[in-house]
Amino acid sequence: MNKRKVLFVCTQNLMRSPTAEEVFRDYPEIETRSAGIGFTSETYLEEYLLKWADIVFVMEKKHKDLIVKKFGQTARYTRIICLGIPDVYNYMDDDLIEVLKIRVTPFLK
Repeated sequence: MNKRKVLFVCTQNLMRSPTAEEVFRDYPEIETRSAGIGFTSETYLEEYLLKWADIVFVMEKKHKDLIVKKFGQTARYTRIICLGIPDVYNYMDDDLIEVLKIRVTPFLK
């Protein structure tokens, strides 16, 4: 069985997307990665990551807008879901983990 490839994107790839990558890492049906759209991101979002992913979860609408603007054609063929999670959490924050599970899990079924 092929695992679904899931990419999580936030601004700097320091808090939200790495938390999501870690939380969902052990789900047997998916493979996870994370990246940021900011130039100083821990892992900067590049086109090969979009091409790798079966589904992309962004934390805010501005992330999706930037991906569509920057990666045009590739972004059009990528399923991008906006989670609506503001940048108010720390890495592995219990509240962030709860919100991520509630908002991401339905898309993984």
